[in-house]
This record gives sequence, C-alpha cells and structure tokens, in this order.
Amino acid sequence: MTNAAAANGARYIANGVPATSNDPATNGVPAMSNAAATNGSSAMSNGAATTAVHHVTNGVPVSGSGRDHVVIFPFMAKGHMLPLLHFATALTAHHQNLHVTLVTTPGNLPFARTHLPASASIVALPFPSHPSLPAGVESTDALPCHSLHMPFLHATALLRAPFAEFLASLRPPPLALVSDFFLGFTRRAAADAGVPRVVFNGMSCFASAICKALAAAPPASGFGAGAQLIHVPAMPGHVVVRAEEVPDGVTKRADPDNPFTRFFVEEIGDSDVRSWGVLVNSFAAVDEDYVPGLESFYEPGSRAWLVGPLFLAAAGDDMSPEGKKKEEEHDPEGCLSWLDERAPASVVYVSFGTQAHVTDAQHDELAHGLVQSGHPFLWAVRSDTWSPTVDVGPTNGLIVRGWVPQRSVLAHEAVGGFVSHCGWNSVMESLAAGKPVLAWPMIAEQHLNARHVANILGAGVRIDVKAGVGSDGVVIGRAHVEEKVRELMDAVGKASRRMRERAAWAGQEAKAAVSCGGTSAMALKDLVEELQRTYGNVVGNKGANGVQQIKENGANGIKYSL
Repeated sequence: MTNAAAANGARYIANGVPATSNDPATNGVPAMSNAAATNGSSAMSNGAATTAVHHVTNGVPVSGSGRDHVVIFPFMAKGHMLPLLHFATALTAHHQNLHVTLVTTPGNLPFARTHLPASASIVALPFPSHPSLPAGVESTDALPCHSLHMPFLHATALLRAPFAEFLASLRPPPLALVSDFFLGFTRRAAADAGVPRVVFNGMSCFASAICKALAAAPPASGFGAGAQLIHVPAMPGHVVVRAEEVPDGVTKRADPDNPFTRFFVEEIGDSDVRSWGVLVNSFAAVDEDYVPGLESFYEPGSRAWLVGPLFLAAAGDDMSPEGKKKEEEHDPEGCLSWLDERAPASVVYVSFGTQAHVTDAQHDELAHGLVQSGHPFLWAVRSDTWSPTVDVGPTNGLIVRGWVPQRSVLAHEAVGGFVSHCGWNSVMESLAAGKPVLAWPMIAEQHLNARHVANILGAGVRIDVKAGVGSDGVVIGRAHVEEKVRELMDAVGKASRRMRERAAWAGQEAKAAVSCGGTSAMALKDLVEELQRTYGNVVGNKGANGVQQIKENGANGIKYSL
C-alpha cells in the first residue's frame, strides 16, 4: 500500500477480519473489536471517519473518555513488540479504567493476541508492499537475510498516512500514543491530532544515552582508534566505552551515503527527542544514574519513565509459582522437565535471540567449547543448516531448535548462568532471574549492554571483544569458549561469588521495583497520572509539541513531513 492508496479508502482490520469499505453499518467509521472476540470487523472509507468509537466490550462498542484511552504502536519485530505488549498488560492491570488499543499489521495479529489482555483492542493497518520484500513478511524476525532490514524499515514508513488518518479519527483524542522509535512518523501524526507521544526504543537508559551523546559529540579521534577508551559526554565519570562497542548506527551517523543515516534523516529526524516522554524497559537500581544524561537530549520537561522489567510488571502482584504458571510460556521441547533432572546451578543456558546470525563454523566451536567445559547445557539453536560435529549426548546437553520458554528456563534453579547476545530483553530476563551472564554481543547496542552488565553491574563476564566478536568472518575458538564458560559457572572463586551476589541483588531489585510501592510501579502510576493531569492542556490542541499542521492539496489535505 502506498501513502496515496492508503488515503483513498484506508481499511482497518480488527482481529484479522477486514470489512468492506462500503459496509453501511459502519458509515466509514473503524470499529475496533475486543482482542478476544472472534467476529470483529472494521472499515474506514475515503478518510471520512472523524468520530470513531474506540472502546469495546466483548466486541460491542461502548462510549468512553479519551483520558482513559492509550494507543500503542510497536515496531514490527518481536523484540520490540513484546515489551509493549507487556506494557499494555501492566497498564490495564494497574489502571483498570484504562483502555488500550494496539496498532499493528495483519501478519502480527496472532502474536499480539497471544500476549494482550482480553480487554484490549487491536487495529491492523495493511502492511505496505515493497519490491525488495517477500510477500507476507511483516516482521523482521521473518526476514530471510539481514540485508532486507533497510527495505523493511522503508516499508513501515509507508504506514504514515493510514496511521495518521486512524489517529485523527479518534474522538475524543486518546490520552497518549506510545510508539516505537523506528516509527518516527507517529510523532507528527500525534502532534497533528493533539496527542502526546511517548517514545519507546527497547534500550536501557545507559545504552540510549551513550548513543545519543556520541552521535551528538563524536570523539575527536573518531571511532577507529581500536582499544582507546572513550569518555562519554553527559554521563557519569565512570562511563567509558571502546570504539568497537559503539553501534554502527552511531559511528556512521555522519556518513550521508550510509543507508541507516539516510533513513534516520528522512524518516526519524528529531521525532525521538521531541517526544513528550520516553518509556524505558528498565528499573532504577540498574539504570537511574543514566537518566539525567538521557533526558538532557530531549526537550525541556520530557522525562524518562523507568517502568520495567515489563514482563514482571505485566505479571502484577502475583509472582508466586502458581501465578507464574498462569503466564507460563508453552514448553513443546520439554526443556523444563529436562532441567528438573539436573543439579541446582549446574546448567549453562545458551541463546542468541532471533535476530543474530551465527555461522555454522561458530556453532561448531561453541559446541566443542561447551562440551569441553564439563557443564551440562541447554542450547537454543536457530540454524537450519548446522548439525553438531561433537557428540553431545543426553547427559552433556540438550539442543533445542524449536521454542524455548526462556523466562521459565532462566528462573529454574538448575540454571547457573546464561550465554547471551545481550539483547536488552534477554538482559532484563536474566537479571530478574538473578542469573549471571556470559556476554557475547553481536549487533546494535548489545556491546554496550555487555559493558553495562559485566563491567558496571558486575553481574557477568564477557567474551573477549578483542578476539573479534562482531567482526565479519571471525570465529571465537573453542578454547576461549571453554575458558569463559568455566569462568561463568565457577562456584568457588572470589570473583565468581561476587558476580553471583551481584546477579542475585539485581534479581531482588527487579522484583522490588515492580512490587506495590516499588520504583517502577510508582513510575507507571505517575506516568498515567501526569498524562491525565495535563490531558486538557495538550489533547485537542493542533500543533502540540510545537508542530505546525501544513495544509496542502492531496490526501487528507495534510502533508506529513519530518
């Protein structure tokens, strides 16, 4: 779908059932069905909808106040979607008068429904076609190769017009829009609709602030100085990084020929830093020192709201074993029963997430290193081409190619450590479980997360970056893997005991943060109250956040540009 096509009769889908654009029952107004309903439908024609009903109960629209309605629009990647789905659950659990509408695309509906509360609504905007993308691919997790990430980003940018039309149709306007950093067009749409936008980028305050600081003020020596330590402006004095730890999106920001740079300039621009606030999936004990640095890059008055770990916040006050089982992820491969037969703190859990590319050669070295370490291991393998070249056997380890219930695995008493790519969601899950990490970062800000966990929090160890982690074609040898796994799982050394104490401390702090009166629970409460307190000051005022509505001939009569 192109922008122009979207404007001439956008059709919204609720629960995956599209309504025809001439449905007389809707009069061009999108009806958003309850996420649990089975026969919801919706329609909008020719931009005619201006009084859309947005509250539903069991599929039946009911009236409601905009100050009780939050719209959430995640980026179409599971690692970005899941925290915001947990945020939606936490919102409705702690603020029962709030209604949530999730905006996504048809291909992401099944995943969204699985994790949303039944009271939430879902609106699906048809995913735009792009000549470089395979048909039916609507999430980065389904991309056949990493080179298609940029075409995917450009395709999502084509949702600009249909989303703006949808948001403008909501009357009264919602309390807030919570949307992903990569969906930069949503801030302009929110401003034109008079709705405050809260941005979410899936990163910690630590990593976010470092990226912004070094993009704004690169080191004079550049980022090619090898082992040189970089002192980060606007951050506490103890924060230093190495050039190779800084993401490409920062180091190449000044390169006009870099594809991400062009996308950032054209589609994101200042939409991030001009947001009303920042939603952070983290908690004060591990991240509050970096809040001032992060907030310094946003407009005056904009705040960072630390409301995580969001998967714990979504669980509410019931974090007992029985309560956890209600939210339990399914375990088709029998991981938990296998762990039940292992001694406490004896098993190494290995997972590199869904986005990282691990070569077959690296799989070979990792397998040998794990076996040589002498510790049993549970390993989530995503490769379709690799087969073990070493005898693993039922006692050495369990290799799983299907779904692994990661949070439950990390919480299991048999697991003593986590070999992780250090995606921030995985870091949150590991810290919340009180388990130390062997940090093996690969892409994006994962190297910064590794520094945060291992060097600053002291809750892990790191694969040697100088060995070439993250470099194309470089394989970490089995001897180094064995050495680091032994270091992770060491039960007697002074450094290991300290690491485990720090991980256990982080687990206690994570649970305390989301408990009644905890820092994250209070931040969530304060966020909603602040939005509601200022609702009359912002909502309904065109040009909120200093944005001017530009009238032009054409679709919707509005030009949405960054």
